[in-house]
Amino acid sequence: MCVKTKPCFWLFVLLLLFVYHRTCFSIGDDTLLVGQSLSANQTLISQNGIFELGFFKPAASFSIYLGIWYKNFANKTIVWVANRESPSNNPASSKLELLSDGNLVLLKNFTETVWSTALASSVPNTSKAEAVILDDGNFVVRDGSNPSAIYWQSFDYPTDTWLPGGKLGINKHTGQVQRLISWKNPEDPAPGMFSIGIDPNGSSQFFIEWNRSHRYWSSGDWNGERFTLVPEMRLNYIFNYSYVSNENESYFTYSLYNTSILSRTVIDVSGQIKQFSSLGDFRDWFLFWSQPKYQADVYGLCGAFGVFHVNSSTPCGCLRGFRPFVANDWSSGCLRMSPLHCQHRKNIAVSNDGFLKMSNLTLPGNSKAYQKVSYERCRLDCIENCSCMAHAYNDNNGECLLWDGALINLQRAEVAGGRTEAEIYIRFAASEVDLETGSGFSLIGNIRRKIWVTLAVAVPVTLITLGLFIYFSCLRKGKLIHKGKEYTGHDLLLFDFDTDPSSTNNESSSVDNGKKRWSKNMELPLFSYESVSVATEQFSDKLGEGGFGPVYKGKLPKGLEIAVKRLSERSGQGLEEFRNETILIAKLQHRNLVRLLGSCIERDEKMLIYEYMPNKSLDFFLFDANRGQILDWGTRIRIIEGIAQGLLYLHRYSRLRIIHRDLKPSNILLDSEMNPKISDFGMARIFGGNETQANTNRIVGTYGYMSPEYAMEGLFSIKSDVFSFGVLVLEIVSGKKNTSFYHSGSLNLLGHAWKLWNSNKALDLMDPSLGGPPSTSMLLRYINIGLLCVQESPADRPTMSDVIPMIVNEHVALPEPKQPAFVAGRNVAEPRSLMSFAGVPSVNNVTITTIDAR
Repeated sequence: MCVKTKPCFWLFVLLLLFVYHRTCFSIGDDTLLVGQSLSANQTLISQNGIFELGFFKPAASFSIYLGIWYKNFANKTIVWVANRESPSNNPASSKLELLSDGNLVLLKNFTETVWSTALASSVPNTSKAEAVILDDGNFVVRDGSNPSAIYWQSFDYPTDTWLPGGKLGINKHTGQVQRLISWKNPEDPAPGMFSIGIDPNGSSQFFIEWNRSHRYWSSGDWNGERFTLVPEMRLNYIFNYSYVSNENESYFTYSLYNTSILSRTVIDVSGQIKQFSSLGDFRDWFLFWSQPKYQADVYGLCGAFGVFHVNSSTPCGCLRGFRPFVANDWSSGCLRMSPLHCQHRKNIAVSNDGFLKMSNLTLPGNSKAYQKVSYERCRLDCIENCSCMAHAYNDNNGECLLWDGALINLQRAEVAGGRTEAEIYIRFAASEVDLETGSGFSLIGNIRRKIWVTLAVAVPVTLITLGLFIYFSCLRKGKLIHKGKEYTGHDLLLFDFDTDPSSTNNESSSVDNGKKRWSKNMELPLFSYESVSVATEQFSDKLGEGGFGPVYKGKLPKGLEIAVKRLSERSGQGLEEFRNETILIAKLQHRNLVRLLGSCIERDEKMLIYEYMPNKSLDFFLFDANRGQILDWGTRIRIIEGIAQGLLYLHRYSRLRIIHRDLKPSNILLDSEMNPKISDFGMARIFGGNETQANTNRIVGTYGYMSPEYAMEGLFSIKSDVFSFGVLVLEIVSGKKNTSFYHSGSLNLLGHAWKLWNSNKALDLMDPSLGGPPSTSMLLRYINIGLLCVQESPADRPTMSDVIPMIVNEHVALPEPKQPAFVAGRNVAEPRSLMSFAGVPSVNNVTITTIDAR
């Protein structure tokens, strides 16, 4: 009897194991079902093994991305990236999941959404929904019982690669544009400077653009067989090209006559559109055609102050006196090694800068042209305007050309016989000008000045460096000595935050004079590493991670909850930002600024202890369709007003005039009552009482929230924060990120809002999850305020002193806004009198903040 039943028993056990393994440990080869997730060590593989979807990490990077690539090529060829703007940094806590509503979500730290399909309406028959990677490289969410019913597909949201069967075009009803955007550099999938898309004005041609604004290549119109300016398309024995235009959409697509051949079309980091093919043996890619044909025809390839070399193995280099801003990333351009003296300090004689004649460069674009003036007049007008970076003069017609801001698209232009195409005079600091060959204007006492400048800089820097070395060497030991007893800082668990640090119960007698001086000068207690570790349960409860490093939750015996920000060794920020944030927040007290409770510097650790914000940050709610409903109109208005009040305090009423420089939703924390508190002052700068503007060679912050004059020229002021505030207002009103419009007809949220405003459809900007505002006039008022704050010119933007009355008093009349920045590239200022340039800004190139009381 037992012998007879044993085979059935084992068959039953094997069946159970198979079912358990199928539901708990594995997913289908090419399919993700509702409730299943894909972890960082798993992939989906298309049915015939052509494409693979999973997580990948570019070389020399800590960032994790979800992408699609050809499975069998030795060198991984990425064709699509989901989260190119929001990478994860921890593969162990990253996963892709198909939710019960049919949406795909990409999570980091297991719960934080960094990307989703964001379907506008719920998927019918959600129990049958499935996500499948197909053999054409398309990743789709579809009805499993009816595969032709597709709810979402990656082909609608291409990144830098266009595969056969995909479309590049425009939806005429929604305005959604399918365009390709290059990677930032070969190791960074973030959106780069080059893109290609169909003409939004209705013609059949495609354009390649630099910075989504400057067109430098056109395909020509479609003639029924090919694009007129792409002669390679005549060879159509491999590719079947099609252009379709109807009342609903216009798009270009292609397929292959021989399906065993593989093909991909890429907008490359070189700024060229390239079509590759492979014979299907998964070995090599062959370049079929590329446009523009010549690299020299790519606009801005080498970035600001970069120079393209036509006949060189290294196509990009920097002007003399400049160095690459970021290694291996020419889109970031070049950085001055010696700052201009007219920007370095106020009221300095113009003769401290010079102009170096370069006669082997093509003239960059975006110049201001003036006719019938003399050469001396042309030169003087550039000298007297500190923002004028170069000038050129045409003797034949008396034309004067001036260039403000960064010089873009410089190229070597040597022709036969050693003659040159153009002469241009570029502004340099005096130390960079060769007076014998530079054709600049002479400097009186140049050698003497160099000696005094060298001594004036070298002596203080040497003393400061020595002092800092001794100071941090002591801190590195992690202890202070008092009466023969080791002292590592206050005990966080016993500290009373309602009293002075020196009066803490069991430590008042043990704090030495050095420690008291720290407390008095920094106005911030120093805690021991051991007590911080105990309070956070050995850093076990991680709240999240930013540019500074991870943040952990802790709790003190009296019930006070804290957040501990711990400097990561891999952080792009460091001791400078740590010191900056410690000094700044210790001296600031306002209900809309986060409260810093103390710090810890011990065992090579650097930590900041904050009050705990139970509702995380604004972006946690604002950009999530479900959580966003918690932010009703009253809450959103209160958040806008609170941010405005906090900024006004920083700009005007604090003991220090402070420019935050990194204002964004993730740096707005929310307390238990959803009141906003501005945080993360690691990038902030302090101004003296009379300073209003400065310049930096080190651009920090977050693209999408940077003002144009700061992102492109390094100029920052209180108006830089006003611009960031305007972006925040529009994001709070709409519930959308400023950078979430790459696949639409607008460059960003600012462009989208401006388009709606001009067409009297501004109410369409409202977050649909809110239902409706208390009144349409209130909604229009906040949109108006946001657009006023993001205007192109800093002079047109209001100050926070102006913004507060606009918010709290609905009877204050609002001016009509001008076009925002970054809508269609920066506007060149209207030419005024050559002698009426703006005042000279000041420059502070010292990256460690110094405090000057107001």
